[in-house]
Amino acid sequence: MQSQSQKRDVETASDLNGRLGLSFSNLSLLTRALTHRSYTNENSAGEDNERLEFLGDAVLDFVVGEWAYHHYPEMPEGHLTKIRSYLVRNERLAEFARKLDLGSALRLGRGETSSGGHARESLLGSAFEAVIGAIYLDSDLDKVKKFLIPLFESVEDRMLDEVEDPKSELQETSQALKLGTPSYRVVSKDGPDHARIYEVEVLIAGEVKGRGTGTSISLAERSAARSALVHFKNLKI
Repeated sequence: MQSQSQKRDVETASDLNGRLGLSFSNLSLLTRALTHRSYTNENSAGEDNERLEFLGDAVLDFVVGEWAYHHYPEMPEGHLTKIRSYLVRNERLAEFARKLDLGSALRLGRGETSSGGHARESLLGSAFEAVIGAIYLDSDLDKVKKFLIPLFESVEDRMLDEVEDPKSELQETSQALKLGTPSYRVVSKDGPDHARIYEVEVLIAGEVKGRGTGTSISLAERSAARSALVHFKNLKI
């Protein structure tokens, strides 16, 4: 028979499982992902989340790399590396954990709890990676992608501001060639309000030089600018 403490812990993982729509078959994996070493030291409560964190780190790295490669087909390797760095740094993982409110479900020892461990960036980032590892073991890589990609997309604008600025680069290129300032126009938008996809054209000297799509007009304009830059580079200008 489970103790009241053990029962409460399982229910916490169960609540999180339901709230996030994770559909765990083996709920003990999620419970372990939420269990810090300080908790197991005090309660002799099985395995902590460090091995799952190790696995989740590797899975995260792969998913980020694959997503960036396919999501930005015209982006050079150097920028893809910056995207990976942006998305896997602990600061970002803790941000994702806060967005999901993982902190409220963490199992910590008394000392960690009293010192604010539920909100500590290092613990949140580690728990987030452990949850990734748990999802992978409980299901498969596709389930991990469904969990992660919406989080990547939620910071995409900020990420690209740090990684690249194709619109400014295109404007500099266009003006250096005495072709004037590029202009952008939305040519289509598809999908429901919560999943809208925009298509944008960029025009230079009245001619379409690139097209791009994105989940916002800003992202579609960036994509169109990258396409136009590829056009100019192919001309060996």
